[in-house]
Amino acid sequence: MTELISINNLSVALQGKSILSSIDLSINAGDILGLVGPSGCGKTTLLNTIAGFIQQQQGQIHIAEMPAITAEHTLAPEHRNIGMIFQDYALFPHLTVEKNIGFGIDKLTNIEQQTRLAHLVELLELTELTPRFPHQLSGGQQQRVAIARALAPRPKLLLLDEPFSNIDARLRNELMLAMRSLLKKLNISAIFVTHNKDEVFTFADKIALMHQGKLLQVGSPTQVCQQPNSWQVADFLQLGSWLPVHMEKRSNNVNSYNTALGEFQAETTPSHTSPMQLLLRNQHIHLDENGEPNSSVTAIKLTEQGFQYQLASLDKKSPLAFENLHFYSNSILTLEQEISLTIKAHQPLTFVN
Repeated sequence: MTELISINNLSVALQGKSILSSIDLSINAGDILGLVGPSGCGKTTLLNTIAGFIQQQQGQIHIAEMPAITAEHTLAPEHRNIGMIFQDYALFPHLTVEKNIGFGIDKLTNIEQQTRLAHLVELLELTELTPRFPHQLSGGQQQRVAIARALAPRPKLLLLDEPFSNIDARLRNELMLAMRSLLKKLNISAIFVTHNKDEVFTFADKIALMHQGKLLQVGSPTQVCQQPNSWQVADFLQLGSWLPVHMEKRSNNVNSYNTALGEFQAETTPSHTSPMQLLLRNQHIHLDENGEPNSSVTAIKLTEQGFQYQLASLDKKSPLAFENLHFYSNSILTLEQEISLTIKAHQPLTFVN
């Protein structure tokens, strides 16, 4: 596939403070990348640097066939062929929907402007809304106008800063699917910032997770969730519960993993030694109705997956004790009920935090 944007060793500092450090990232034409990470990790700064609103101190940004953008050879935002949709949509309140969409294509001929406007209005189902002003639109309608305005100049790359955060939860999934289909139809690449990992699975082809100004892992959402490369990645994506574990070597590559829920063995070659944290996924937890109790229910929540129970170990003095184990089950348990849990044999993922 054709590479649309390539970022190499990008670093950004604002007011003497390092915000982005040694960022390497590439996106193919037509791909959609979800940029996730905790607040303040540099996601929006990265978008603004790619767009040209913030100047880099180091590294290169390559966009399609354009010359490399560096600290010494920069390029104004209007010459980068990038569209951007802000979190609040930033529509012009004094302009109608039609005028908002046509704002960035005023240098085209009238015929070209009308052709593009008609195409986008029909595509985004805005035909009846063109004479209205932004204050007369719902949040979802404003978002569609912002999308149309960003797409009118036909950018190669679209940047979106939490584009779905202001949308009603009932409409969010429908809008994400519609927008993904539109971007694919127009073969436009996109990078969008989100705090919601569920949005990445619906909207993105790839996920990039940031932490303290650095990119920790990039890959398909499924790949990253199945094989997180660090504690920070697994913890942010909430891929399971954390359980203290002590590993003992047995024979060859077979190791024994001791936890407050018992022991299990696996053929592994971990790169670190005890003490460690085991990433325990729900499918590896077994409720033993006849076993000796080792956990108690501390909280109960009803979810689409059934009952979600928060558990704590009964032995509070053990170095392997835990206080925040999440377990989904259709079994009906009661608050403070003591139960027996065991861990099914599996290939463990362990980290040092």
